[in-house]
Amino acid sequence: MVTILSSHTVLPSAPTPSLTSPSSLCEQFKLSTHAPLLYVYNSNNFPPHHFQPHQILITSLSQALVPYYPLAGRLSWSASARGRWELHCNAKGAHFYEAYCHSTLDDLGDFVPAQIVQQLIPHIDYGCPIEQVPLLAVQLTRFSCGGLTIGVAMSRAVIDGTAAMRFINSWAKLARGELLASTEMPFNDQTVLDSYKLHKTPRFDHSEFQPPPLWAGRSEGSELESKTDVVVLKLTRDQVNKLKKKAGDVIASPNKRPYSSFEVIAGHIWRCVSKARYAGNDDQPTRLSTLANCRNRLNPPLPSGYARNAAFPTVTSTCSFHELIHKPLSFAVGNVREALERLTDQYVRSVLDYIERVKEMKVVRYNFHYPARIVCEGEFKGNPNLFVVSWMNFLYREADFGWGKPVYFGPGFMDSEGKAFILSSVDGDGVVVAICLQALHMDAFRRLFFDDIEEVLPISKL
Repeated sequence: MVTILSSHTVLPSAPTPSLTSPSSLCEQFKLSTHAPLLYVYNSNNFPPHHFQPHQILITSLSQALVPYYPLAGRLSWSASARGRWELHCNAKGAHFYEAYCHSTLDDLGDFVPAQIVQQLIPHIDYGCPIEQVPLLAVQLTRFSCGGLTIGVAMSRAVIDGTAAMRFINSWAKLARGELLASTEMPFNDQTVLDSYKLHKTPRFDHSEFQPPPLWAGRSEGSELESKTDVVVLKLTRDQVNKLKKKAGDVIASPNKRPYSSFEVIAGHIWRCVSKARYAGNDDQPTRLSTLANCRNRLNPPLPSGYARNAAFPTVTSTCSFHELIHKPLSFAVGNVREALERLTDQYVRSVLDYIERVKEMKVVRYNFHYPARIVCEGEFKGNPNLFVVSWMNFLYREADFGWGKPVYFGPGFMDSEGKAFILSSVDGDGVVVAICLQALHMDAFRRLFFDDIEEVLPISKL
């Protein structure tokens, strides 16, 4: 049980620009909800006397909000309607909570992002007007064993994972009493991204913004079907290399680069999830969605230190369960690669032109971000799709606030069926996969996830 001891509003420690501007076109199709990040620290490196981590964090956060002043602002709906918002840089501040947990860090096991772990992330009240919702909230939780966690909730409409890591690592550096170098200062002007659009009719068929495939042939939902479960699984470096070899053996051209770890693991997850969901429905359509950092995919690249959201969506071609299950791993992995390689400079510019012309942004947001929430008359009807997010390149180990590097980093909670995160393991020997699925599919998925690395199981054994 986690008890909130105090709450504070943390304001920038110095005057910041006061301005209102429309969010960038990239930010318009993001959700106004918050990404939950969890950092875990043991007590080995804590100062022996008068250790006041909340004071250190509050003071340094106040300092960090000066260069990162958009995070101290608020969103509001644009007067132009069409479901768009704008950002008010009004220095209303971030929310900070101090909490205590009577459990120990060991009691949390693998920090599966559910139940008590969810209580380590600050609660955001989405029932109040959007103008009152903080873009950044932080919760410091101290444990009876002496360890602590820092839970961070950051608005997806303002900042992406790359910028979030840069912000948190800068905040940690200030907490250690160090100064930020000029190269570490953020670039906050979101209008630079919109300057890349070409003011033309979109040149591509932007399927990422079209409705995802529906679960076919199921007319009734049930409480059992709607219940979800979350699991955290680890792949060693050796297992990842086995997957790469398995997927790469069919590449005929020596000029093609080997598949990346993300491409292989995402394809493997997609294939295993489809097998776990399989119920004789060979023709069931499915697709995989993901986001990619496009800072360096644009020509010229975005300015160094761009501190807003530059993660663009992409989806695979729609496949059938039969294709994913019966074709080799390279089929799924190749579809993931194709989706990522689609995000060229010209494609991203076409996305910006597409979003500029959208009449109702809420529909676009729903189609991409909620492929798992397929409901009819309040009943969950099943989800054939997968949404995979990569945190593999996040430099979370630099988040040393003066008491050592985190011993764990991951999503704070997961409640979206069919969503998975892939991140590097803390020990550097492989990756960690966190995934949320319907509970009735989880045992089959867990078994297939490891067994399929060694062999392809026949359908009769599923």
